Amino acid sequence: MQQSNHLHIVTFNVPWPADYGGVIDVYYRMVGLVKAGVKIHLHCYEYGREKVPHLEQICEEVHYYRREVGWRHQFEVKPYIVASRSSRQLIENLQKDNYPILLEGLHNGFVLEQLAHLDRKISVRAHNVEHDYYLALSRVERSVWKRLFFWAEAIKLKHYEPVLAKASNILAINEKDASYFRNKNYAPVHVLPPSHGHEEVLSQLGTGQYVLYHGNLEVAENIETVEYILDNLVPNTDIEFVFAGRNPSDALCAKVAQYQHARIVANPNNEQMGELLRNAQVNVLFTEQSTGVKLKLINALYEGRHCLANTKMVEGTGLTEACVVADTADDQLALLQSLFSTPFDQNHLEKRKKILGETASFTQMKNIIL
Repeated sequence: MQQSNHLHIVTFNVPWPADYGGVIDVYYRMVGLVKAGVKIHLHCYEYGREKVPHLEQICEEVHYYRREVGWRHQFEVKPYIVASRSSRQLIENLQKDNYPILLEGLHNGFVLEQLAHLDRKISVRAHNVEHDYYLALSRVERSVWKRLFFWAEAIKLKHYEPVLAKASNILAINEKDASYFRNKNYAPVHVLPPSHGHEEVLSQLGTGQYVLYHGNLEVAENIETVEYILDNLVPNTDIEFVFAGRNPSDALCAKVAQYQHARIVANPNNEQMGELLRNAQVNVLFTEQSTGVKLKLINALYEGRHCLANTKMVEGTGLTEACVVADTADDQLALLQSLFSTPFDQNHLEKRKKILGETASFTQMKNIIL
C-alpha cells in the first residue's frame, strides 16, 4: 500500500508563537515535515494562547479544542495534564480518515486510550520522562500547594505511562530517555533530537562583552538558577552578568539590581534575544533537572560563544563536548574567568559545527511516523 503523506498532529498547546522550549520543538518539527512533503492536519488544545492564522499557512487544516482546566480534574486518578485534554470532538475528527497520528507528549494519551484498538498508526513524541520531570518540578517549587500538585502529578504520570504500550512508536528526545523507554518495552523507540529554527551556527569569532543566562524567568527552576548565580558567581568577580527572560518578578529584579555589574533584560523579542546571545562571551547553562534537552542549550550553541554548563544540563544530549562542564561553584567561577579571557576562535567554531552537524532528519522521521 502506498504511503500516505497526510499526518494528524495533536499538540498540548497552540504552537505559535514559538517562544518557549516545548512549542519551539513542536513548531519547527511541523515546518521540517512540511518541507519533507508531509501534509499536516493540526489539532491544538488552547491554553493561554489564541487562535493564529499563521498556522493555517503551513497546515492543511487547523482545529482548536478547549482545555478543560479547573480543580475537578485534579482529583481524578488520571494525570491532570491528560484529564484536561480529553476532547470527544478531537476523537471524532481523527476518525474521519485513517491517516497516521503524531501525539505531542504523554499529555495526549487520551487519543491512545480511544483509538489504539482501531489498528491506527499512532506515534508519541516524548518530550521528557514526564513523571521524572514533574518530580523535579516539585523539588524546586516554593509554593506548598504547587509542590503538592507536582508531586501528585508525578505519581499519577508514573502509573499512567504504560498507556504508551498502545503506541506504534515512541520518539525520545535524547539517548538517556530512549534507554529508559526501551527498558520499559512499551513500543519501538527512536531518538529524535529537538527541532529548532537554527539552520547554521552563527557564533561570532572574537570576544564578547558579558556573561549571559537566559530562560523563562517565571519558572521556579530558572529563578533558582539565577539566584544561585547571584549568590555564588556574581559577588566573586567583576565580570558583567546579563539575565534575560520572560516576566521576571519584582523580587528577582531587585536582587539583580543589588550588583552594579549585573542587569536584567525583561521579555526580549526574538531579535533582541539573538543579539544578546551573539554578543555574550560566555553563556551559563545550569539546571537541576536532568530531563529532556533544554532548547536554551541549543540556542546558546548555535548563536553564542563559549558555553559553561553543569552535568545535568548536558547529560544524555550528545552535546557535552560542545560545552565546558563544571558542577561546583568554585570550579564554575574558575572556568568562567578563564573562558571570559579566551577569544572564541576558528577552531572553537569548527568544533561546534561538527558536533551540531547531527540534527533531526525529517525525511527519516517521515518514514517512521507515516
